[in-house]
Amino acid sequence: MAIIITEDCINCGACEPECPNNAIYEGGVEWAISDGTAVSDEYTLEDGSVVPAKAKHKPVSDELYYIVPDKCTECVGFHEEPQCAAVCPVDCCVPDPDRRESQEALLARKDRLHL
Repeated sequence: MAIIITEDCINCGACEPECPNNAIYEGGVEWAISDGTAVSDEYTLEDGSVVPAKAKHKPVSDELYYIVPDKCTECVGFHEEPQCAAVCPVDCCVPDPDRRESQEALLARKDRLHL
């Protein structure tokens, strides 16, 4: 499952530099698959749409830091635990109950992002 940032976020930004997939963005900032990954061509998002890696997408949140689910691997393949949750001073980085994913799916995403 992807990690989400709850409304308890205090916008401290401690989580952003910890993400090995560059999946965390400040509120209001557009995101792209290519940001901090090895993807340079097209990429298939979870909804099945194929996008250019450098295409900019609307922010998931305009007010708080957010995590792009298509880039989150819960740090599987990099660390023992999600680093955003490990450094969050208010414990607002939590598993998304609506997105349950296996270790295999998370590793596959890691491999697609870091060719």
